[in-house]
Amino acid sequence: METFPPRGPERQVAEAFIGLADTLVTGFDIIDFMHGLAEQCVDLLDVDAVGLLVTDQRGRLQLMAASSEQTRLLELFQLQNDQGPCLVCFRSGRPVHCADLTGSQAGAWPRFAEQARMAGFRAVSALPMRLRDQIIGAMNLFRLQPGELDAGTAGLAQAMADIATIGLLQERAIRESQVLSEQLHRALSSRVVIEQAKGMLSERHALPIDQAFTLLRRHARNHHQNLTDLARSVVTRTTDLPAGDSAHESPAPAEQFPPGS
Repeated sequence: METFPPRGPERQVAEAFIGLADTLVTGFDIIDFMHGLAEQCVDLLDVDAVGLLVTDQRGRLQLMAASSEQTRLLELFQLQNDQGPCLVCFRSGRPVHCADLTGSQAGAWPRFAEQARMAGFRAVSALPMRLRDQIIGAMNLFRLQPGELDAGTAGLAQAMADIATIGLLQERAIRESQVLSEQLHRALSSRVVIEQAKGMLSERHALPIDQAFTLLRRHARNHHQNLTDLARSVVTRTTDLPAGDSAHESPAPAEQFPPGS
């Protein structure tokens, strides 16, 4: 019978990186990836709960994923009260560790500390999600027992936060690339329709191409219409533009100066 290696730390780290590689695949689900990463962190880092907060385009943190419903509510409480280690970590770009939520370390965020204790947690760490100088969020690690987060675990936790960061930024890059591609496709399609409308107006009114384009643009502006929509209606013959004088630009009269000036 074929055997597989035990699900140890090395395998879990490998699975996290495999999940990161999936961000290159079309249709990748970033929410599912972040939730899976949070759950992996609970097993891999020997912590009891994990939450991931990510900034939106206005610089405000939003909940992206949590390993449990209890953690999700605690993270939302942190955001609603604008108080907690994750917010400090995000704003400073530096890790925040609180080995005992009943001690003086938690004095800077008493409401959050009380809420965390009510949820059963006694220690918390927050690690920045960063790419070089860009901070895009923070990862919260909750523990039921008080105590310092050892250096090895902290280093691995930061690596997992970095994986989350790269995955999120990669997904954003793919999405922005797709948007750009769609915008270019629409622009090129619009250009084709406009060229067709110019040709039809030029033939219909015996105008040079540039004057046909002027006619099209002026009519669109004067009637508050989208240029591409107007061109499409000309091509489909649902709109007929009278040539009138709008297709012809009269040169501006030369400025007159008195003799000898």
